[in-house]
Amino acid sequence: MAQGSDSNDTSYRSPSPGGRQSSSDDVKKVMRREKNRIAAQKSRMRQTQKADSLHLESENLEKENAALRKEVKQLTEEAKYLSSVLSSHEPLCTGLTPATPADLLYPPHHHGAYHHQHIAVPHYQH
Repeated sequence: MAQGSDSNDTSYRSPSPGGRQSSSDDVKKVMRREKNRIAAQKSRMRQTQKADSLHLESENLEKENAALRKEVKQLTEEAKYLSSVLSSHEPLCTGLTPATPADLLYPPHHHGAYHHQHIAVPHYQH
């Protein structure tokens, strides 16, 4: 016979004396393990859902970023085009452009009857 298989061996002792209490401890242990297993499963599921959600958000942000970059490129090209159109048109309109930056803010003031004719002021009745 192998060592340790002898039925009279008293080296093994249960953690608590009496069979009933160790049985209820075993039930509690099994219940605790099951509860922990379920909690771990839920935690892993939440973690997976969060990762999936972040992945979708990342994909959407990448698409939005690409669309915005495309729009910036188009607007930059449009600005270059309009700038070139303006540059080629400016020599034709030199008489119409103000001489100084101040003239942009404060155009020359004309005196006389003509000045009042081109300003339309709405009259409101109360």
